[in-house]
Formats: sequence, structure tokens, C-alpha cells
Amino acid sequence: MSNYYRPAGFGGFSFFPPVIKNLIIINVAVFLIELMSKMVAVSGYPLYDYIMAWFGLLPFGHGFEVWQLITYQFIHGGFLHILFNMFILWMFGIEVENLWGSKKFLTFYLSAGVIGGLFQLIFSPILFGNELWNTIGASGAIMGVMVAFAFLFPDRMIYLYFLIPIKTKYFIIALILFDLFAVDSGDSIAHLVHIGGALTGLAYMLYEKKKGTAYGNYFNNSTGSSSTMKEDFLGKMRDVSDMFKKKNKKVEDAKFYEVKDGNKEEEEITQKEIDEILDKISQSGYQNLTEREKKILFEASKKIK
Repeated sequence: MSNYYRPAGFGGFSFFPPVIKNLIIINVAVFLIELMSKMVAVSGYPLYDYIMAWFGLLPFGHGFEVWQLITYQFIHGGFLHILFNMFILWMFGIEVENLWGSKKFLTFYLSAGVIGGLFQLIFSPILFGNELWNTIGASGAIMGVMVAFAFLFPDRMIYLYFLIPIKTKYFIIALILFDLFAVDSGDSIAHLVHIGGALTGLAYMLYEKKKGTAYGNYFNNSTGSSSTMKEDFLGKMRDVSDMFKKKNKKVEDAKFYEVKDGNKEEEEITQKEIDEILDKISQSGYQNLTEREKKILFEASKKIK
């Protein structure tokens, strides 16, 4: 079975879970405001300068305000900057939010961004003296999400530059090492923010692993049971199937499920086989099911009241 990383969408888990969807919307909206603010002058200065001064992350004693630890995460320096950050957030974040739930994911995301910002504020003067930087971008929070994903799915394969397959755990380690060696490179990238976000993700996942709750409510690692995940998954499948049912259609209880697969005759699918498919999801994700297995789950969901 293929172990390459593909987002889980179009079935099973949510393709755009609510927090990630709203984070992308807010970031894009703020970016559009940034673009328009460059064309508006206030007291002889572009409105954009005021936005950066109030909501970008400024050093201690040089305009810092506590709210900037949150607001700087939603400001980006250009189209490629926001495009890359939002794509990476979606790519690595959808399964993490689906596993943890929206509230836990949002708390983790913002915390990684805040601690990444604090790393920049605290260590930048030590390393760079009196250089004053206005820090912007969601990269610190996203680095935390990427580390969490690497803990949850360490052997998942991703394509580097869409060509080179590499396991997630090695990819994230390489990114962190790059940031460590590039801290004083002068490339105007806030590598300290990345490191702070990554360390937040590392500390949080070690804590969650110790508690046995790293996988949220979907898996019970202490017993190996995936019953909660099964119920949640079938519930989601039932919701999808209900969209295609007529309101006056009556669904009778069935002792077996019928699945038509091409020219094959109708097969009798037992509950045991459905359980095996759901166990497979708990181990390798919905995206690694065969087309026949997906059809079985979809048909099964239509039989559940």
C-alpha cells in the first residue's frame, strides 16, 4: 500500500477543517488590506507603515506591544510569502486538526506563533546587537504544526520540490537544522521564530506523548482500540450520504451491505470486514484505502440510521 503523503480530503476527514479554513481566510483578508493600505496616505505616510508599526512584531523598547505576538502572525510581506505559508498550513495541518479537534489545534497553533515571536524578541538582541527588525508572518506557528505532523506521521512520505520522496521526520529535522545554521546568515528570514515554533511543537508533542493523548480522541493508544475513531468516521460518512438521500426515503435495517464493483457480482460484506477497513484507516489514513474499500464504507454509511 502506498505510504506517500496526500491530504485526506474529498471523503473521511474534513478537507478544510474550520480553524484552518478561517485562518486562511483571515490571512488572505489581512493581506488584501495590506495591499490597499499602500495606496492610502495618512499624515503624509502610507497607511501600510502604520499597520506595520502597530501590528508587526517590534523589539522590546522599540514599539513592542503585547498584542503584536498574535497580530504579527497574520501579516505577510508578499504574495509568495502568504501563498507558501497557507499552502504548508493546509498541507500539514488538516490531519492534525482533524485528529485533535479545532479548539486544541487553534490553541497549539497560536501558542507556537507566540513562543516563536518571543524567541525572536529575546535572542535577536543577544545575537545581533542593536539591529531592529519588524517581524511578520505565520512561519513560527506553521513550524509547530509541521513538527506535530512529523510526530503523528513520522514515516509519511512527501515530495520535496514535487519530485524527491522523503519521510516527514527527516524533512522536518532538515528544516530545523537549516534554520539553526542560517540564524546569522543575514537573509532577512526570521529563523529564530522558526526555531521557537519548532521547539514549541517538540515540547508539546513530548508532553502529549507522555500523557498518551497525542492522537486526540481518535485513537486510544493505551488499549490499541479505535472504536471512537470508527464511530466518528461512520458519522461523517453518514452525514455525507444523507446529502444525497431523498427526505421521504425510508432506509431499512440490513444484516449485510451490498457493494457493486465494476462487473463483479454483488458481494456480502460483513461487519468484520468493515471493522478491518476502519482499523486500516487508524493505522495509515483514509487516503490509503482502495477504491473498493471506500465504496464499502460509503454504502455501509447509508445503511446506518
